[in-house]
Amino acid sequence: MSALPVAACPTEAELEFDRQVDALVMTGLPEAMELAEACFRACAEPLRDLLPPVTGEVGRMPFVVVFPRMPVVPVLETVHTLGGTGFTTLSEEELAAFRPLPELDVPGSPYLLLDVDLGADTVGQPPGDVLPRITAAGRSPLTVAEGLALLVSDPGALHSRGCFSVAGSRAGDMRVPAFWTSARRPRLGWCYQGAPHSWLGTASCSGRLGEQHAV
Repeated sequence: MSALPVAACPTEAELEFDRQVDALVMTGLPEAMELAEACFRACAEPLRDLLPPVTGEVGRMPFVVVFPRMPVVPVLETVHTLGGTGFTTLSEEELAAFRPLPELDVPGSPYLLLDVDLGADTVGQPPGDVLPRITAAGRSPLTVAEGLALLVSDPGALHSRGCFSVAGSRAGDMRVPAFWTSARRPRLGWCYQGAPHSWLGTASCSGRLGEQHAV
């Protein structure tokens, strides 16, 4: 009698990947993108082969699954914390003006944001001062879509002393978008690049990895 093949157990990274994709599905993103859920999941599936190991380093996320064209307002409204759902007072025109910096070379298809740091060591420092240090260290600031994807995957990452700027999206002026808590609810707004805030750091990542980057 031949032995049955042993099914491979998913790795910790694969379990986290599945959890993040499930969280994105729960936001209604497939419908917003006019995709069947199966097609939406198929778009993300090639990233499974690119997953980095999950190290469990405190204050860092090994990866975040990002769909770069997610609609900001409806997805933000699905992010729940103890105070309620996410919101923004920015108009659609203001949100559309915040575009990823060209030098970031953000992929146009789903990708992994790698080694994400919310910037606890930059709290209280103006994002305009932090940004050159981030790039000098070979890291990259996050975009609005990336910050939102992070909150979808882990709403608990945002708290009164753990708020973060996403300096990778700019509108051609001195404003830097940021996520913080307002009445314990997640909020997307902006701060001036030269203004320090005792509750706000600048988030960064080590890189972006999509299917087109696979060898």
